[in-house]
Amino acid sequence: MKKLVEGNKRRIRRRKSIRAKVSGTSERPRLSVFKSNCHLYIQAIDDIEGKTLCAVSNLEKDLRDVKANVEGAKKLGQIAGERLKELKIETVVFDRGGYLYHGKIKAIADGAREAGIKF
Repeated sequence: MKKLVEGNKRRIRRRKSIRAKVSGTSERPRLSVFKSNCHLYIQAIDDIEGKTLCAVSNLEKDLRDVKANVEGAKKLGQIAGERLKELKIETVVFDRGGYLYHGKIKAIADGAREAGIKF
């Protein structure tokens, strides 16, 4: 149990380091990712205004059948990309939230790229 707690503390420290360098604007928002054991959350955030421009999660009513695995992460990334396109946003800054760029996080990024979003 101690190892899990220490791992999360290291992730939070990495996240703070990343957030010190990465910031989003209204033209180029920050695409923030959070994952739990059961759910995935993606937000496009304008840090200057302090507002969330769009959000996607597998908790939404029509996305509850999407699993929190690599395939589901890719689908959520594509949906996030489509919603950003509707807002006429084509470039974002990717904030991996301290997680390794591997597996679900990489799938989210690939899905958004397939939808036409540039990082």
